[in-house]
Amino acid sequence: MTENSWTPGVSSLPVRGNLKLVYAFSLAIAVVTAAVSAAGLISPGAVYPTDEFRRAFIPNDAVSLVIGLPILLVSLGLALRGKWIGLLLWPGGLLFILYTYLIYLFCMPLSAIYLGYLALVLAGGYAIIGWFLAIDRNAVRERLAGAVPERLCGGILAGLAGLFLLRAAGIVIDAIVHQTPIAATILAVNLSDLVISPVWILGGILLWRRHPLGYAGGLGFLFSLSMLFIGLIAVMILQPVLTAAPFDAAGVLVIAVMGLVCFIPFALFLRGAISGTTKPAA
Repeated sequence: MTENSWTPGVSSLPVRGNLKLVYAFSLAIAVVTAAVSAAGLISPGAVYPTDEFRRAFIPNDAVSLVIGLPILLVSLGLALRGKWIGLLLWPGGLLFILYTYLIYLFCMPLSAIYLGYLALVLAGGYAIIGWFLAIDRNAVRERLAGAVPERLCGGILAGLAGLFLLRAAGIVIDAIVHQTPIAATILAVNLSDLVISPVWILGGILLWRRHPLGYAGGLGFLFSLSMLFIGLIAVMILQPVLTAAPFDAAGVLVIAVMGLVCFIPFALFLRGAISGTTKPAA
């Protein structure tokens, strides 16, 4: 471990660079997430100009507060306590929030709160890149190699994200070619999939190939995708409670079944990572 590791209290973590700025940006992201989500819940009429936006984003604001914010703070807190698992989950919490507010960025009109969404996306991107630049990827690989199911987790991560990418591309291309009207929120979700899915695909391929970056980001990527499935289910359940939208029981069931495809490899990777990172270093 080098002297420029982020804090002496966590010198046992595989960090070779300085994570102080990533830590500061993560805290700022947590504060802004809480602020914009609370604003959407307290004053939805002022924040969201149409019924379509209110149906889509009021439940999403609640999910950001009860799921997105806690998973970022918990992973960050575990990392601060010197826990490997917290460090490896950390980029997943950041990616969850980045993906969420990328959707807002693609469809919300310009306003004061729009600057908050922009700040969250830019800060999230910076923090994720900074995290990958600072972590000792080879040290992570040494601990996790053989302890986690690399091929299974990498294959499912890349395959599932590939399906999202193809689906989103098909919807967007069809809308352009056939001039088919598409709701702004639906278009925004698919554009976000087009932006973020390649990140998951690359992470899955690197993990499949047992590359150090794949080991470093694998748990976080699986975490972010799993929590997005859970978040989507929560949004679908909350929509009829917080808005006039009908409850889509069939849709919830379909998303839950699809989510199992991601939950299982995440659980397997997490179990292997816990056993691998708690064993004495060779």
